[in-house]
Amino acid sequence: MEYQTVILGAGAAGMMCAAHAGPGVLVIDHASAPGEKIRISGGGRCNFTNLYAEPANYLSQNPHFCKSALARYSQWDFIDLIGRHGIAWHEKTLGQLFCDDKATQIVEMLREEMTRAGATLWLSTQLIALSHGASGFSLELEREGKRVAVTCRNLVLATGGKSIPKMGATGLAYDIARQFGLQVTETRPGLVPFTFTDGRFAPLSGTALPARLSNARASFDEALLFTHRGLSGPAVLQLSSYWREGEEIAVNLIPALPLYDLLRAQRQSSGRKALSTELARHLPAKLVDHLGPMLGITGNLADQSDAALAALCAQLSDWHLTPSGTEGYRTAEVTLGGIDTDGLSSKTMEAKTLPGLYAIGEAVDVTGWLGGYNFQWAWSSAVAAGRAIVARG
Repeated sequence: MEYQTVILGAGAAGMMCAAHAGPGVLVIDHASAPGEKIRISGGGRCNFTNLYAEPANYLSQNPHFCKSALARYSQWDFIDLIGRHGIAWHEKTLGQLFCDDKATQIVEMLREEMTRAGATLWLSTQLIALSHGASGFSLELEREGKRVAVTCRNLVLATGGKSIPKMGATGLAYDIARQFGLQVTETRPGLVPFTFTDGRFAPLSGTALPARLSNARASFDEALLFTHRGLSGPAVLQLSSYWREGEEIAVNLIPALPLYDLLRAQRQSSGRKALSTELARHLPAKLVDHLGPMLGITGNLADQSDAALAALCAQLSDWHLTPSGTEGYRTAEVTLGGIDTDGLSSKTMEAKTLPGLYAIGEAVDVTGWLGGYNFQWAWSSAVAAGRAIVARG
């Protein structure tokens, strides 16, 4: 069977590319349903883009690579698309956009766009063998218990990365890239919780508060969540993409709280109150109890000098921890690293040394922050490749 273009992967990037790649497109995926990561994202409502998406929100060995695709198909273009499909949405914190209803609306929209473009979708289909010759790419597939031979002029790698293997994630895109001479940068889990093997935070599991998490490379002010295994929440997930094993992180538990002034004022009016009681008015009580022995939180407010209160606040704003590791690909929302951008055109996502081979989405060494940035990269890179395929003819 002959197709103009075969897209490997029916996720966000793959389906979006199929809607823009012109006639003769076949999308294949080993899963039984398309867009599974879309379906579970954003608590089932899909954080589909971010109002403030720009190149500074992405990590890559080449920080300039994403600029062209993001500029050519921006968050405003995607917002216009969902508007045309009548999908209602709302903004949460920090420019994050979510569907008012279910995330499956985005999957249905992409399927409609694919159908309108005339693309064919084969699910529960396995790639058995792949080669390239003078006439293009040859694929051997297994579908419905039968082997099927397919040829195409263009091949798009849209199978994502290694994150969430229970959903079928693999390193297939990296293997194919290497097969055709492209380099792959080091990959590791991104947007992932930190773990502490000593279980120190198990008694605090479920406790959350606003915090600032920092290391030498980045700093994020968002929610911090204590878990049985360690630390999670948006601030942790964000910083994890900038963290390496063995490194220390700094936690500010009072980033926007004038705690020193509050404690001094309360000392004047209620000096006989326990210091721990007053702290529990501003921080979770469980956390205060946990930190008490370490920070020497004892006595009444009246017993605390200005210097003692200042020292306490300094400790609360600069708590140093060294995670044992992360929860790994099992719960990572994205994969850091991937197909080296040096081998791809930033305008077309096409391999420089093999015309007709494209790589998009999470498979590429471009990873966004938490908050809709990675979906936007999927949309932007997919459209760039789709338009390039049409122009290639």
